[in-house]
Amino acid sequence: MRHIVVRAILAGCLTLATGLAGAAEYTLTISSWNSPQHGINAKMWPRFVEMIEEATDGRVTADLKIDLAAPTAQADVVQDGVADIAIIAQSYSPGRFPSARLAERPGYEASTEELSAAYWRGYDQYLRQANEYRGLKLLALHVNGPALLHSAKPVTQLSDISGMKLRITDEAMGRFINLLGATGINVPAPKVYETLSSNAADGVLMPMETRVGFRLTEVAQNVYLVPGGFGRFSFAFVMNEEAFADLPEDIRIALDEKVFGEPLSRELGRIWDEVDEIGHVGTLATPGNAINTITAEDQAEFSRQAEVITQALIAELNADGIDAAAVVDLLRNAAAGN
Repeated sequence: MRHIVVRAILAGCLTLATGLAGAAEYTLTISSWNSPQHGINAKMWPRFVEMIEEATDGRVTADLKIDLAAPTAQADVVQDGVADIAIIAQSYSPGRFPSARLAERPGYEASTEELSAAYWRGYDQYLRQANEYRGLKLLALHVNGPALLHSAKPVTQLSDISGMKLRITDEAMGRFINLLGATGINVPAPKVYETLSSNAADGVLMPMETRVGFRLTEVAQNVYLVPGGFGRFSFAFVMNEEAFADLPEDIRIALDEKVFGEPLSRELGRIWDEVDEIGHVGTLATPGNAINTITAEDQAEFSRQAEVITQALIAELNADGIDAAAVVDLLRNAAAGN
């Protein structure tokens, strides 16, 4: 019996030692926003933590903190060292990340996974030289799903949009809907339910995932579905440069080679596709909700107007020394894996 007790004690000590040996040596702080249930916090950050733990054999992990600062202040939170890592929406910092508008133009029909991977390649090949992320370690670039029109009133024709007041996500989208005769208003994503329920807007332009994530099935029972959508919303995962430099060299190499860049960008896009499907299923399962798809005739007009915005963006960013046309071509061909 004495030997059994000794062996049990030794086994317990071994288990404890193994647990201690497996404990992370470095814990990074993540700053995020939106509700805990939103796909960014419920799926993307947990997957990010898994990826960095796998790449470093558990030596690096991260803790998620929500609402350390407003969405518009996330880049500053990281740059000032309040948090080590954050997700930023570039259009929340007007003028700071102008090239992000190329990823936000209307009509990209690739999956969000394919488009996000192509976005990183476009950055690597054509946008890096613009040095827009100076002072930050850029970890990934990605977009969300195509923005669709969600409204209480059914929209079945492109002409129905004329005269509507719509919540937009970025400047390129605002310019585009102006061409269609609508007016854009800026409302933070967490406020869209209130905006619709109070009739402060006639509709919102957001991805399908918001049907469930922001309970749009309750206040915007109709979806106007356009392949590629009215635009995308661009995001970046960024890290404090000093926090990254403080990690041992072998860890930095492992993260750069196995996680950061295209692998993480692709994975984040895949998760956006996943949560969009949840929104699609949730819409079909909710009584009184309907999805109306654009007609072929209206699609042709939509594409024509989208090209007007595209060429304007290309001209503006070419003036900044960016090969904007090459980036747009790469993103247009994302579905082909080019």
